[in-house]
Amino acid sequence: MEFLIAAVATFFLSFLLVPLFLGFVRALGIYTIVNERQCHVYVLFGKVISIIDEPGLHLLLAKIGPQALIVNWIGTRYVLDMRLDQRYLRSQPVNSEEGAPMGIGLWYEMFISDPAAYLFKNADPQGSLAANLSSASIRCLSNMPLAEMLETRHNMSQMGRTDVSPKSHEWGYKLGSVYIRKVHFRDTGMIRQIEEKVVNRLRQVTSAIKQEGANQVNIIHSSAERLAAVEFAKAEATRPLIVGAALNKIAEDPEVAAALFDILETQNLLDGQATITLIPEKSGMLPQFLMMQQNTAEPASALRLPLPPTEQHR
Repeated sequence: MEFLIAAVATFFLSFLLVPLFLGFVRALGIYTIVNERQCHVYVLFGKVISIIDEPGLHLLLAKIGPQALIVNWIGTRYVLDMRLDQRYLRSQPVNSEEGAPMGIGLWYEMFISDPAAYLFKNADPQGSLAANLSSASIRCLSNMPLAEMLETRHNMSQMGRTDVSPKSHEWGYKLGSVYIRKVHFRDTGMIRQIEEKVVNRLRQVTSAIKQEGANQVNIIHSSAERLAAVEFAKAEATRPLIVGAALNKIAEDPEVAAALFDILETQNLLDGQATITLIPEKSGMLPQFLMMQQNTAEPASALRLPLPPTEQHR
């Protein structure tokens, strides 16, 4: 029970009373805490009495004196963000030397350099800086050659920054890097004409590439056909020589030559479309009767071949 009471009391003191006490002390102006990249500006009776831009814990009594006890109640404390800020201005109208309506996209960095001037010398430093940068870019970049406007981004960026930086520093708002990130045409008709020209050029290039490829393929095909025709001609010229040499070799043996020619003649007869009728020898009038029975429209062939002894006996 005692442990539970001690735990509840510790929780109550640590998480409730201590933050309330520290908040009351800060409200009295005893001390203040400045975070990273922040600046506290204290104004009392229309006068800046202190500017604290170093992060950490600061005793206001040591920096301001007795006025610290009433500055949070009667005066004003401004908390400024000192971090680097970035903005982008889209499509600022600029005319080239040739009269082409162009649009410029400006990207720039800015940060607070003088907190007091930022608060009291200009009611809207950010808007004034954007307006001055836009007007300076239009004034410096107008009537430039179109080719230079499309290519020299760095020089154009330096021109706008040099013209705007001194004035912006007077307002406590310092201009950092300035970059021209985009240059484009604002006239829709001109954009369509450029797109049509680019598309037509791409079509021409594509057609030329296709035609060149077709020509190369035709050349390859014709070369291959020519080489094949040459090789076939060589083969046709070599075939009679090979066949003649083989026949000469076969003709050296008459029996082999006679058998070969008989086989070739029989093979030709078998491969043909003619009807073959085998008639035995000494058949008398049988061939004439068979020829009379044949259809005159269909060709017929008769081959006299000697039958085996068994067939002759029958």
